[in-house]
Amino acid sequence: MKTDRILILASAACAYPGADAVGQAHLSYPANTFVLRVPSPVVFPESFYYDSFEKGIGGIIVMSCGVECPYEGAYEKLAARLDRVALGLREREINPRRLKLTSICTVCTKSFLKEVTDMNKVLAAEGVAA
Repeated sequence: MKTDRILILASAACAYPGADAVGQAHLSYPANTFVLRVPSPVVFPESFYYDSFEKGIGGIIVMSCGVECPYEGAYEKLAARLDRVALGLREREINPRRLKLTSICTVCTKSFLKEVTDMNKVLAAEGVAA
């Protein structure tokens, strides 16, 4: 079961303040987007992503601080993990484009909105109902 729901894992140090800045600027994004504030997205195991897609999440955007992550080595571990997950998604016949890793800063409102828009385009191309 695929839905058009987009889950955003937003790092507390960078990406979540960026998402908050979108709201403070009274900018809007589609209601199918759910932002989860996390200390660092690296805390989620590979199984989390597979389970999320199995339970109906249409797309996942992992928004992190990038190489400026306050947790030493976390971004590199996260990137390697998501590379493995992408391979696993292919094996499960799930388009790996439905999982995206990106860096969002505390004031990156345009980047945040672009990532949500791009994921909605991916889901539309997949034939996921809006």
